[in-house]
Amino acid sequence: MQIKQCNLFLLLSVTLMMVSSCQERSGKGRNAVLFDSVVVNEQIPLLSLNDTTLPYAELSLSFTYPVRFRDESSLARLQQIFTGTFFGDIRYDTLSPVEAVSLYTDHYRERYRSLTGSFYADQAMLNGEIPAWYWYTLDIGNKLIFVSDSLLGYSVSYSDYEGGAHGSHRITHTNIDLNSLTTLTEEDLFLPGYYRPLSEIIVAQLMADHAVTEPDSLLTKGFFTIEDIVPNNNFWLNDTAIHYTYNQYEIAPYAMGVIDVTIPYPKLRELLLPGSVISRYFTKEP
Repeated sequence: MQIKQCNLFLLLSVTLMMVSSCQERSGKGRNAVLFDSVVVNEQIPLLSLNDTTLPYAELSLSFTYPVRFRDESSLARLQQIFTGTFFGDIRYDTLSPVEAVSLYTDHYRERYRSLTGSFYADQAMLNGEIPAWYWYTLDIGNKLIFVSDSLLGYSVSYSDYEGGAHGSHRITHTNIDLNSLTTLTEEDLFLPGYYRPLSEIIVAQLMADHAVTEPDSLLTKGFFTIEDIVPNNNFWLNDTAIHYTYNQYEIAPYAMGVIDVTIPYPKLRELLLPGSVISRYFTKEP
């Protein structure tokens, strides 16, 4: 059962910032977690002019993070994992989630406005025309994708456009053992020597997904090379399967987007490390 309480208020300055607080409870007993979230929507003008026809950056940020868990030190560690994986920078690790969001927003705003000199130079080269490549967007958010009494999984979605031929989009996953408060990697799940056989399983699953019978036939579907299709540690777990995500340009062109591959646990039985999270929580060990 999930409980949500939402409060909304607006902060008005030169731009509009919206901060939302929503509480969501997951799990039960010792490992029950209460979550909150902060949401920022801000339009950042490049120039110090009140003119919406001039370039601006559109920032959308939604950060869900834990606010109550076991004890103070455990909560601090859990928040550190969330903050570190969301922002991807050690500068934010020692900050509270709300402080980290504020600092990240400040850094993005400063970095965007540092382009002012380049804008005027490009405008001069265009004989006064406004360069079209200074309208930026950034959309970053996370969401819980699996929560049990022992395991918590979430994804961070990052989309941006900074004036190129097209924007970029990527998704990263984090899986946390709530008992040990550690993040999980493939080495925590699979026996030594797993890399090559797991690669073959992933290729076989992609073949099934794309209705082909030979690995090389995946090349006709747009994939780069078979050698590119390997375990990448970007996965999430649920009670039936491990789900791998490959971002743009990782194994296929931009036009193919983010590619997901789902491997049911029975197909991995020979590779599973005894006593691993998968073996303990999702499958019956012999």
